[in-house]
Amino acid sequence: METIRYLALLIVVMPLGCAKEKSSATATTSTNMGSSSETSTSTTSDPGNFVEEDAVKPTETPSEIPTIPEPVEPIPAEPVPAVKMLDVVAAKKQMTADQVALGDPVVNSVGMLLVPIPAGDFQMGSPNSDGSARSGEKPQHPVKITNPFYLGVYEVTQAQYEKVMEARPWQQKKYVKEGPDYPAAYVTWANAVEFCRKLSEEEGVEYLLPTEAQWEYACRAGTTTVYSFGDDESELEQYAWYDENAFYTSQDYAHLVGQKLPNPWSLYDMHGNVFEWCRDATRQYSGETVLSDPAGPLQAREGVMRGGAFYSLSNNTRSADRGGRFQPVPRNVSLGFRVVRVISE
Repeated sequence: METIRYLALLIVVMPLGCAKEKSSATATTSTNMGSSSETSTSTTSDPGNFVEEDAVKPTETPSEIPTIPEPVEPIPAEPVPAVKMLDVVAAKKQMTADQVALGDPVVNSVGMLLVPIPAGDFQMGSPNSDGSARSGEKPQHPVKITNPFYLGVYEVTQAQYEKVMEARPWQQKKYVKEGPDYPAAYVTWANAVEFCRKLSEEEGVEYLLPTEAQWEYACRAGTTTVYSFGDDESELEQYAWYDENAFYTSQDYAHLVGQKLPNPWSLYDMHGNVFEWCRDATRQYSGETVLSDPAGPLQAREGVMRGGAFYSLSNNTRSADRGGRFQPVPRNVSLGFRVVRVISE
């Protein structure tokens, strides 16, 4: 049954014409009843990677994801629980001294909470010693983020997206739960950019998608480990919604934001839940020279997504993972975003 449901989801998450990841993963679920136990194993391709570096790129951009069959096990209707969102006071208590030195968190006109992210240096990508890393994550190289910025504590929610865009692209779509505090999904790169443009116009301050470098810098939050909380994969379920605690438990949808633990800079769901669009496209890593605010092409045919999603393998939720590349047009169940608010000099 899980295999059938997984294959149905693949139809949703794979863009038309894109190649699937060649690697496979084995998922095992166990059910204990009294003294007996039942274990089932299924082998499936990881849908968290849309185009491999050595795959043939699609020759055309589809305008829409094809029609898909109904889920084998439809998501039941149920009351949407209230989310205990942080307020400015609570967020500030979780901030580091470097963040506090930049100022208080801010809440914008659509109720979005953002915290200051300090400027600084970090090692971007994965070291050669990381056997889980893909070639596109190497070489690890020094990067300098020259200016501080604000970043959304949570992924953009459905309520926030609708207030700005007056649209609900996720409405009545598969593998989605609807509610004000669920992350906006089925969002194209162009829609995310337009969201930032409209919000900037309304408030008179500049909002942008983060660059890939800004995203990884904020995700790491000063850490050098595989995840923002360390190297121990067994702790991932405390910080992320991914295949083992979401998809393989029949919770095949993005969850309410902010239900897991935050990273050291008070950012939630940087690992898992929904992939997050970045402003730039993929750039090739190279050299040991310090790069200041690096970015790939900003008018690109392929947008970069980071962080993994509710169906991703744990490996695809690592801080350095670049497993998500997608053409900017398609809408997809796992595509969301969070925003940068530029700090005026």
